[in-house]
Amino acid sequence: MTADPLTPVLTKRWLSPQSWRLATYEKLEGYTALRKALSGTPEQLVQLVKDAGLRGRGGAGFPAGVKWSFMPPNEDKPHYLVINADEGEPGTCKDIPLMMADPHSLIEGCVIASYAMRSHRCFIYVRGEALHPIRRLNSAVREAYQAGYLGRDILGSGFDLDITVHAGAGAYICGEETALLDSLEGRRGQPRLKPPFPAAAGLYAAPTTVNNVETIASVPYIVNGGADWFRRMGTEKSPGPKIYSISGHVERPGQYEAPLGTTLRQLLEMAGGMKDGIPLKFWTPGGSSTPLFTAEHLDVPLDFEGAAEAGSMLGTTAVQVFNETVSVPWAVMKWTQFYEHESCGKCTPCREGTYWLAQILERMVEGHGTEEDIDTLLDICDNILGRSFCALGDGATSPITSAIKYFRDEFVELCEKNRARSPELVGAS
Repeated sequence: MTADPLTPVLTKRWLSPQSWRLATYEKLEGYTALRKALSGTPEQLVQLVKDAGLRGRGGAGFPAGVKWSFMPPNEDKPHYLVINADEGEPGTCKDIPLMMADPHSLIEGCVIASYAMRSHRCFIYVRGEALHPIRRLNSAVREAYQAGYLGRDILGSGFDLDITVHAGAGAYICGEETALLDSLEGRRGQPRLKPPFPAAAGLYAAPTTVNNVETIASVPYIVNGGADWFRRMGTEKSPGPKIYSISGHVERPGQYEAPLGTTLRQLLEMAGGMKDGIPLKFWTPGGSSTPLFTAEHLDVPLDFEGAAEAGSMLGTTAVQVFNETVSVPWAVMKWTQFYEHESCGKCTPCREGTYWLAQILERMVEGHGTEEDIDTLLDICDNILGRSFCALGDGATSPITSAIKYFRDEFVELCEKNRARSPELVGAS
């Protein structure tokens, strides 16, 4: 499938002078969608987002309109909208540039989504280390209050909304929505047992919807353009534009907006090809917690279905590209050390499993591994996958199992080098 060239949608203002200012945003259709949305009913907005087929851009790909519809219609308890801006997946860099370059698109999306879900309080939870986006957002929120886009009786509609920008404390686990809610309440960021789901009992035990930055920033464009316009981009089951973060061994790393279903071959063309012409060896379609792909997967459509059918996940479209100079066991070891460090320790499979995975991989990379270690790695992964409290444990196994599937010979080679160096091990085994 060839992707049609895309006129920028989400990134169209990024290169405008002072694109983060309200004045620039208003010149370029800013807050026109809000006026249109407030003239309709919340039910109409939820149906519009359902019809457009917008799916969560934070990794899971759950239909956003369906998620919104889970919010109860009665308002006997406060309703909360929480924006997950805790972008921590290795290789992911789409939400931070969006908040830096075009924070008002997120704020306008928040007001429209809050109106659709009858929420009068919205929290934007930003990763604590992302100091510049936090400052940009706070400044944009102040501008929106002064202009009457936030606060009491927004644009004379009778709808009230307050937005709070909250700086997290820099934990990867807070990207998991229930851990984020615990952190937002001032507790240690650890995932909660589900059910109850956030839609029933989320922030402060009240109905809550958690959405990703890119998901909510897409909403004003859907309101202005309509569901049919949005569906003309991307694929039937994964419609719309997407920001792909390309890093690693490419000539021009960065953010590239393209329709969902674009292939790595097309993205590499946009990014100027492989750096120094050294051939591609392996890559991740959606960050380090998605199973690896190889050069054989250059033409896999990068949408939610295409990535899954090929044995991986679209995730956050954090495309990390590695050339033939990189050792696969070494790369997998570095990712595993990250997961060991970021495990919250709440559940045994993840806490103990990531520790042992990192220990074994370190030993192998240092040249002291045996072939039995490969089977031990797979056995530990098997004991973590589907048995940990949240998806962190599952994500930690993905690079290991996929690396052994496609590059088992590299792991074996490390063990053979060790055996050649230590002949006494042969007799011992």
